[in-house]
Amino acid sequence: MARGRFPWGLCRKPLHIQARLPYLHMKYLFFSWLAVFVGSWIVYVEYSSYTELCRGHDCKNSICNKYKKGIIDGSACSSLCEKDTLYLGKCFTAQPKSQVYSGSWGDLEGVIKCQMEEAPHYDLGSEMEPRKEAAAFKQPTKGTSVESFREMILNHVKAKVGDQANVADLATQVLSITDANKDGHISLPEARSTWALLQLNEFLLALVLQEREHTPKLLGFCGDLYVMEKVPHSPLYGISLPWIVEVWIPAGLRRSVDQWFTPSWPHKAKISIGLLELVEDVFHGAFGSFLMCDVSAASFGYNDRHDLKVMDARYIVPEAVFQEDVRQQRCDADEDCRYGADCVTSCDLTKHRCTPEVTRPNLAKACEALKDYVLRGAPSDVREELEKQLYSCVALKGSAEQMEIEHSLILNNLKTLLWKKISHTKDS
Repeated sequence: MARGRFPWGLCRKPLHIQARLPYLHMKYLFFSWLAVFVGSWIVYVEYSSYTELCRGHDCKNSICNKYKKGIIDGSACSSLCEKDTLYLGKCFTAQPKSQVYSGSWGDLEGVIKCQMEEAPHYDLGSEMEPRKEAAAFKQPTKGTSVESFREMILNHVKAKVGDQANVADLATQVLSITDANKDGHISLPEARSTWALLQLNEFLLALVLQEREHTPKLLGFCGDLYVMEKVPHSPLYGISLPWIVEVWIPAGLRRSVDQWFTPSWPHKAKISIGLLELVEDVFHGAFGSFLMCDVSAASFGYNDRHDLKVMDARYIVPEAVFQEDVRQQRCDADEDCRYGADCVTSCDLTKHRCTPEVTRPNLAKACEALKDYVLRGAPSDVREELEKQLYSCVALKGSAEQMEIEHSLILNNLKTLLWKKISHTKDS
């Protein structure tokens, strides 16, 4: 009777709904598998990039092999290769040729930087060639005297920064660093390590700015691997996210989020003054002029006293070297005359060669980097004037030499405005 009172036909779903159920099921299943596939592919690509970039083990083996063969020596060699008291920690490498790791050396925390050849790529079926020994440690040659080595250093520094009045002092400073074990003698392996380090812009700049404390201190070296003092807060603003999170955040949103994670405004003002002072020091400083070719947040950090520190000085280059190199550069448009992110000259289309003068001075690039950073949270009584001065600064064109008076006026006005606001606070 029950079956008669509730006919089966009343409970059955219409045929078109029954037909759609398998279709919807397959549709959701397809998109689920597609999401899994795309996610897995992103993870694989990012992991592959990480393994290609982060080759700290290869870096250590390469350096230690040369040390054990007596080719190189330095204050960090024994700790790295024999005592195992110098450890490579977290990888921060952005380019395969320049390995960057956090590190610990006994009680010291530091950053370890190591220069490497790019990882070799082989085609399947081709014969693998043995890796060629880099020529970085072949100078100076056996039998070179200390005086001859000093002359080599002097000529190299002159070629990099020009024939400055106190370039001999810089050569003396290099020689004192070369004697890593402080025994009063410079060995050939020690000299080869120092010579390799002198080829690096970052190392040269660290020497040039050592008295100004804009760069972290050199703690030790072995070959062209060197250990720098750790900077507690980096980058200049923003937070470091795991790469698996980073790939899903749009660039515009990331820039906004980065500005949320910054210190209080008085501290930001002090850090900003540090960047302006760096610009001042690399323009017609004691050892010539330098160009800042990557003025991004990632290139800078600060310590617990909120003093600015240069984190990555690879793109702060001697102006004389830049101009000599860019003159040889063939071009069809201004974009062909670019070095790093921020150094661009114009293209002379009649000769198809780059002109030597950059289109924007260091100060304009620094103000561009600071604009959003220092304006966010600025006190109302200085915000309008600060914004006006920053935009005037960003608008600067041409080389600093062409507008030296205007350049100096804007720089001093900005520093004065910021100092006046924070000088009476404990944050200064």
